[in-house]
Amino acid sequence: MNINRFTFIPRPTIIYQFLLFIFVLQSFNSQAQYNMITPPNLQKGDTVAILATARKNTDDNLKPAIALLKSWGLEVVIGSTIGLDNDQLAGTDEQRAADFQQQLDNPNIKAIWCVKGGYGTVRMIDLLDFTAFKKNPKWIVGFSDVTVLHNHLNTMGYKSIHGIMPITAPRATPQAIETLRIALFGEKLSYEIDPFLMNRPGKATGELVGGNLSILYSLFGSPSAIDCTDKILFIEDLDEYLYHIDRMMMNLKRNGCLESIKGIVVGSMTKMKDNDIPWGKNAIEIIEDITKKYNIPVLYNFPAGHIQDNRALILGNKVTMYVNEKCSTLVFE
Repeated sequence: MNINRFTFIPRPTIIYQFLLFIFVLQSFNSQAQYNMITPPNLQKGDTVAILATARKNTDDNLKPAIALLKSWGLEVVIGSTIGLDNDQLAGTDEQRAADFQQQLDNPNIKAIWCVKGGYGTVRMIDLLDFTAFKKNPKWIVGFSDVTVLHNHLNTMGYKSIHGIMPITAPRATPQAIETLRIALFGEKLSYEIDPFLMNRPGKATGELVGGNLSILYSLFGSPSAIDCTDKILFIEDLDEYLYHIDRMMMNLKRNGCLESIKGIVVGSMTKMKDNDIPWGKNAIEIIEDITKKYNIPVLYNFPAGHIQDNRALILGNKVTMYVNEKCSTLVFE
C-alpha cells in the first residue's frame, strides 16, 4: 500500500508575518523600556512636601522656599525630618526613610522637594518601598546628594527633576527659579547656551541621565546605578580634588559608560581643590582629555550644579543637544 508522505512547508507569507510579529514585539518592548514615566504635572492647589534625606536642617530658613511655592499656588507640608539632629544627619537612617516613605505613600503629596544635600541619602535608599509611588508617581526634586534618588528612580523607569532646593532658593537666580516652575508645571523646557571654547560640536538625541559626578561614581555596581547606553550624560561636582575628578572619569571610561553614551553635558565644577604638587589640569581639561577619543558632542559650562544659576533639568526625559560654535541648545521633548 502506498502511503503518501509529505512535509509541511509554511507559505512565505506566514513566515513573513511571523517575523514581522517578532520585530513589532521587540520594537514595542524597546520603546516601552525607553518611554520613562512622567509624574503628573503640578496644578494650583497641589501640595509639596519639604523634607530631609541627608544633612540636618531646621525650619527657620524655609520661609523663602515656602513663600515661593505659595506664590505658585501650591500648598506646603513640612516633613518630620526638618529639625531632627543626629550629628550631621537629619535623624537616623530609619527616621529619614520613614519621613520619605510617608510622603511617597500619601496620594495628596504631588512632589517631594529635598531640603538640602550633603551626604546620607544612600544610607536610607534601601529602606524605601516604592510600591505606592508606582501607583501614584510624583516629582522628586533636588540636586547634589539627591542624585542617589535620581539614579534609583531612573533604574525604575521614572523621571525626576534636578534643580534648586529649599535652602538654595533664596540665593538662586530668577532663571533657576523659573525653570524649576516650568519643569514642575509641565511647560516647555529648552536652553540656549553661549559658546564655550572647549565645546565639541555635534548633535545627539537621547534620554538625559546623571547628576553629581561623585554620587554617580559611588553608585556604579549597585542596584541604583544608571545604564548609560545611548543616553545623554549630565555631570557636575563640588569641592573635589582634581585627581579625584580624573579618577572618577577614568571609572566612567573603564566601566563602559563613555563608550555607550551619545553626548555629555558638563555643568559647574565648583571650588575644585589641588594638591601641593599640582595635578596639571583643571576639571574641564581633565574631562576633555578623557573624553576626546569619543566621537560625541560635549557641552561645557552648562548652568546647573552648585551655583546660583542652577537651571532645572528633567532627568529621564528625552532631549536633543546641538553644539556649535555660535550657540548650543538643549531641548526637552
